[in-house]
Amino acid sequence: MAERFYITTPIYYVNDVPHIGHAYTTLACDVMARFMRLEGREVMFLTGTDEHGQKVEKAAAAAGDKPQVFVDRVSQNFRTLAARMKYTNDDFIRTTEPRHIKASQALWKAIAASGNIYLGSYEGWYSVRDEAFFAEDELVPGPGGKKRAPTGADVEWVKEPSYFFKLSAWQDRLLAFYEQNPGAVQPDSRRNEVVSFVAGGLRDLSISRTSFKWGIPVPDAPGHIMYVWLDALTNYLTAIGYPDTGSAMFQRYWPADVHVVGKDILRFHAVYWPAFLMAAGLEPPRRVFAHGWWTVEGEKMSKSLGNVVDPHAMVDRYGLDPVRYFLLREVPFGNDGDFSQAAMVHRINGDLANDLGNLAQRSLSMIQSYFAGVLPKPAHFSDSDRLLIEQAGMLHQSVAAAVERQALHDALAEVWKVVGDANRYVDSEKPWSVRKTDPVRAGTVLYVLAETVRNIAMLLQAFLPDSAARMLEQLGVPAAQRSLAQLGVRGQLVSGVQLPKPEPVFPRYVAEEKGAA
Repeated sequence: MAERFYITTPIYYVNDVPHIGHAYTTLACDVMARFMRLEGREVMFLTGTDEHGQKVEKAAAAAGDKPQVFVDRVSQNFRTLAARMKYTNDDFIRTTEPRHIKASQALWKAIAASGNIYLGSYEGWYSVRDEAFFAEDELVPGPGGKKRAPTGADVEWVKEPSYFFKLSAWQDRLLAFYEQNPGAVQPDSRRNEVVSFVAGGLRDLSISRTSFKWGIPVPDAPGHIMYVWLDALTNYLTAIGYPDTGSAMFQRYWPADVHVVGKDILRFHAVYWPAFLMAAGLEPPRRVFAHGWWTVEGEKMSKSLGNVVDPHAMVDRYGLDPVRYFLLREVPFGNDGDFSQAAMVHRINGDLANDLGNLAQRSLSMIQSYFAGVLPKPAHFSDSDRLLIEQAGMLHQSVAAAVERQALHDALAEVWKVVGDANRYVDSEKPWSVRKTDPVRAGTVLYVLAETVRNIAMLLQAFLPDSAARMLEQLGVPAAQRSLAQLGVRGQLVSGVQLPKPEPVFPRYVAEEKGAA
C-alpha cells in the first residue's frame, strides 16, 4: 500500500473576504499535496471554513443577515479562491455541516468521559476578534488606558457559567510529548515559544459559552455553546470519518502529518489541540507548522490603510504561476514576509523570465533551428556534460528533503541552483558556435540541456503546475511519464522524437502604467 500523507490548512474564519494570507497558507499546503502525489503517496488535503462563534454572529448582524445566510455567502468566497488558485484539496469542510456537528459533540463526550471536563463559572478577559481568553498578565496597554489582547484586539470582561477543560493537568504530559517528538512543532523558534508557554504553567480552559447562540450545542447541557476553538479544531477529525475511528478512512489518515497554520493561532493547535486529543484517547498530529505574516510595502495589512492585497487582483495582474512562485520563494516559509510590487516584478523578470524561461526557450529553440525540432542523439559525454546531468538527477533528492521539512523556499532555491548551472553550461559550451564545426557535439550539448530542463520541469510541477506542464509538453514528455518515479540520474528523453515548436513560458512583466512596478 502506498504511503499516505494527510495535510491541512486552518479553516478560515468567515467574517471577511479572503486575502493574500489565506492564499499563502493554502498554496503551501497545495504544493506539498501535489508533490507527495507526484511521489506516489496517497494524499488527503483538507481546507475549509470556520463558521461559528460570537464574531461571526456579530458580523452577520452587521451585514443584516441571519448567520446561516451570511456564512453560506462568505464561505463561497473561499471556494472561489481555491478554484482560482487551482488548489487540489480533496475536501472542503464547513463547521455548519451535520457531519461536523456530530463529530464535535462526539469529541466533547469522549473528553468528558475521561474526566477532563467540569462545570464552573468563567470570569475574565475575552477577545471576540481572536475568539480567545487571556489572563491579566497577557494583556497590553491600548489607547485611552484600555486593555488589549497581545494581538491588539479589544477585550471585554466576561462573566458567565462555563464548562472547563482540565488543561492544567496536561502540562507535564505536553512537555513530555514535545521532548519525545522534537519535530511536532515547527519551525524551532515556534517550538521554543510553545514549550516556554507550557512550562510557565497552564490554567484550565473555558470551553463553553452562554452569552450567544451561534455555535454547536454542548451535549446534554442546554444553553451552553461549545467554545469555537474546540469546535473548529475538530474539523481535522470530521473530514476523515470521526467519530467512526474504526473506519478505513480514519485508520488510514490519522494522525495528520502536518497542520499548517499562521503563527497567531499556534497556541490553539500546539497546546490545546494535543491536550484535547490525548484526553479523548487519540494521537496528536505529527506536526504543527506555523508560518509568518505578510506585510505590504513594509506596513501591516489593514482595511483602514486600504492595503489589503486581493489574491484575485494579483493573479489578474501577474498570472497564476508567477504569483505562486513569488509567495513561495520570496521568504523562508515560517518567517514573516513583505509583499511589494518591485519585489514581485523582480522575481518575474529575473528568476522566471531571464533565468528559467531563457534556459528553456533558447535550448528548445536551438533544437528547432539546428535539428529541425528533432531531439538529437547524444554522443560522448564530457566531464561538464556528466556533471550537469548528475546535478539535475540529484535535484530530486534535495527538493524532496526540503518539502518534507516544509522548507518550500529551500526547495525552489535548490532548483534555481541547477537553473544557474545550466545557463552557465550553455554559455560555456556555445552550441550555436560549435554546431558549425561539430554538429554531433552540439547535439550532445542540446540533449544535456533538454534533459536538465526535463528534470527541472518535473520537480516544478507541484510549484508551477501550468508552466511546468507547458515545458514538459514542449519536451515531448507524455502525461503518463510525469510522476517523480520517472526521474533518475540518466534521463528518459528519447532521441529522434519530433518536438513541437517552442513557445515562451515565462514572458517578462511590463507595467501597465508608469510607476505601476
